[in-house]
Parts: sequence; C-alpha cells; structure tokens
Amino acid sequence: MALKKKKIKIPALIPSAKGIKSVEDFRSALLNILEDVEQERKRAEEEKNKTLSIITNLSDGLLVFDKENKLSLINPQAELFFDIRAKDIIGRPILELATFPALAPLISLIGEGIKAVFRKELSVKESVVLEASTITMADREEGLGALVILHDITREKTTERIKSEFVSLAAHQLRTPLSAIKWALKMLIDGDLGQLLPEQIEIIKKTYQSNERMVDLINDLLDVTRIEEGKYLFKLILTEIEPILQFAVNSYQEEAEKRKVILEFNKPQKMMPKVLVDVEKIRIAIQNLIDNAIKYTPQKGRVTVSLNYGKKEIGVAIKDTGVGIPEDQKARIFSKFFRGSNVIKVETDGSGLGLFIAKNIIEAHGGKIRFESEEGKGTTFYFSLPIEEEFAEFLKEF
Repeated sequence: MALKKKKIKIPALIPSAKGIKSVEDFRSALLNILEDVEQERKRAEEEKNKTLSIITNLSDGLLVFDKENKLSLINPQAELFFDIRAKDIIGRPILELATFPALAPLISLIGEGIKAVFRKELSVKESVVLEASTITMADREEGLGALVILHDITREKTTERIKSEFVSLAAHQLRTPLSAIKWALKMLIDGDLGQLLPEQIEIIKKTYQSNERMVDLINDLLDVTRIEEGKYLFKLILTEIEPILQFAVNSYQEEAEKRKVILEFNKPQKMMPKVLVDVEKIRIAIQNLIDNAIKYTPQKGRVTVSLNYGKKEIGVAIKDTGVGIPEDQKARIFSKFFRGSNVIKVETDGSGLGLFIAKNIIEAHGGKIRFESEEGKGTTFYFSLPIEEEFAEFLKEF
C-alpha cells in the first residue's frame, strides 16, 4: 500500500512563504526572521539602556508607581534625597511606604491614591527642600500608574530666605532715621522752631509727603517679609466685617474728594455673620484695594464697595470705573513689584506691592480673591472670607 505524501504548511507569519520551494528555503527564511527579531531586540535593549541611563543620571528624583500603586522604580537621586535604598522599598505598596519615616512626608502629600500635585513644597531632612509634582501615566484609556518628580529647590529657598532677611534688616534700619526726619519736618511745618515763610512751608510739606511715601514703602517691604516668613496673622478675633469696611471707606473719603472720585459703600440689608480675622491685617488688604481703585479712576469716576454673604462665606466687591488692566498683563497682577504699563502713566508713584500683600492676607485667612477687568472701562476685585464654622477647620492646619 503506497503512502501518501504529507504537505508541509508554512506558517503565515513568514512573509515570503509563497516563494519557498524546499526545506532549505524555509530554513533560510526562518534565519532571516530570527535575525530581524534579534536586531529589534537589540534596538529595544539599547533604547531601554538609554532610558535607564537618563533616569539614573537625572538631577531630579523620580519614583514610578504601577497601576496598583506599588513602587516599581526609584532613581539614585531620589534614594539620596530620602537616604533610602531601592532594594528596601521596590515592590512595596504605597501604604507600606508610609511606614518609612523618610518617605512619610511625601506619602502624606501625594496621598494613598497618588492625587494630582503640581510644584508643592516638601521638606525632607533638616536642610533639604523639594518641589513635588505627580504625572498620571496612561496608554490610551488604560491607566499604567503614576510618576512622582522631585526637584531640589534648597538653594532657591536659601537664597530667598537670605534676601528676605536682608530686606527686613534694611527696612528696620531705614525706619528709624525716616521717623526722625518726619518728626523734624512736622515741627518745622507746625512752627515749633519759629515762623517760616509760606514758600518755605510749601517746600517742607512736599518733603514731608516724600518722606511719608518712603515710610509707606518700608512698611510694605516689612509686610512682604512677614508674609514670606509665614508670620503674618497675630490677633485673630471673631468680629463683623462691616465696621472694618466702613472704617476703610471713611478713611479714603477725603482722598476721593480730592481726586473728584465718588466713593460709596453699599451696606447689606440683613445682619451679617461674623468672621475670624486679624482686624489690622484685613484692614490693610481692604485699604490697598480701595487705594488702587481711587488712584486709577479718573475724575468724575466712581468706586463702589459692596458687601454680601452666602451660606459659607462673606463676599466683598470693590468696583471702579478706572483704567482697567491690559489683557496681556492680567496673569501678573498679584506678583511682587508688578505695575501695569497703563497705570504707571496715570500714577508714577507706587511700589507694586499692594495687590501682592492683599492677596496673601486674604488667603492667609482661608479666603479667595479674584478680579474682572476691561482696559479703559474699569476693574472689580472680589474677595471672600469663610464664615466662622468653615474657618474652624482651616485653623486646624496651623
């Protein structure tokens, strides 16, 4: 009985299967495929080595977590930051990492689920300050894990501290002679040292006003230093905000009349709940906002201060019909020493610190500040302060 020859089926994965007529051809094709696979493997290996080399030599610290929030990679710089070895923590879930004292501040910042964090300061060791950010890694819609980036900002923070200390020292040293000059000029104006001619008094008054501007600048610089040191709120009391606003409006009525600007206060119809504030500091914030509104509003313009409240917060609005803020400069409006190009033409004097101070005071109280503005039509600044029950939770952080 004759045996039938079995046909050999060539796998579809061989691209040149149609041209194969013998086992030798098949062998040759298979070797070509294996050679291609080996080349691709080498390329992949090279890319992997390049990536690992970059990660290893990166000056920033990197921690990679898989989709189950287990640590899969930590680079040498991160090991150095936390004074910890990779072999002791690789493969551990994030909850276990929290048991390591060196890593506890980081885990507390990013949370068990590795929440979104962007450039948040983190103190590790005694003299090392890091800036932490998290990035979610995903392939299309599938989550692959998270990347934690740690940037060393110790040098920047040290420089900032030295600068603040210098500004504080210089401001305190300048305050004493300026106070003495103010006292001497006041005596001359009041005639305590003998009667002066009207022309002489006028010149001395201008000198007195210039000295006052210097004193205000020194006070602003000291306020900024205290803000940066985190030592700004001293006497928090539970009080009503309306009398504080009324005092600020009354204190600027004379200045408004002098500039021929209408300054009004829209009081609420209902009784307002109390807020927990440092009265002196919140008054400074309000005065800075009103001062700016009056300065940059032309004659016959109007500045309106309004007060309202909701279930959780008290809201204040300070609206003017002034020069407004240019669109391309709105992002910088709360920066230190920044003054809009249009306001410099209106008022040459100014430190550019008023809004920076106001923002930091309001946020230190757990409040928020924002603004709406159109160049040539005016600006409205809005800020809110939490009502006492809400603020009690905020205070627990301090």
